[in-house]
Amino acid sequence: MRSIILILFLAATSYSFGQQLVYTPKNPAFGGDPFHYTWLLNSANAQNKFEDPNNQFGDLGEFTSLNESLNNQLLQQQFGNQVPGVGTSTNGNLEYEVFESIEGLLINILDITTGEQTQILIPN
Repeated sequence: MRSIILILFLAATSYSFGQQLVYTPKNPAFGGDPFHYTWLLNSANAQNKFEDPNNQFGDLGEFTSLNESLNNQLLQQQFGNQVPGVGTSTNGNLEYEVFESIEGLLINILDITTGEQTQILIPN
């Protein structure tokens, strides 16, 4: 009886197969797929409960309207509408001047309260 059980056990184990396990990292910093980067970053930012106490930028409230205005002007220029992407506008403490130059679209931003001035060039 024991010999029959031993033979059945040996016969059953001879038909089982194993496979090699291969480790593939998820993090692109450790050799993983680079397409996982944005998912990992977004997941980490969603779980981050800390705020930077030295954050100099804070809420970009006034620049949000500048961004919308520039997007509208650039789209109008790109698709050939008759409204040119040139003009001056004021929003809060910031005054924007947008005009075309030889190098591309030039944006001057002036902080009325402090007198600080910034110039942005968007090349052609």
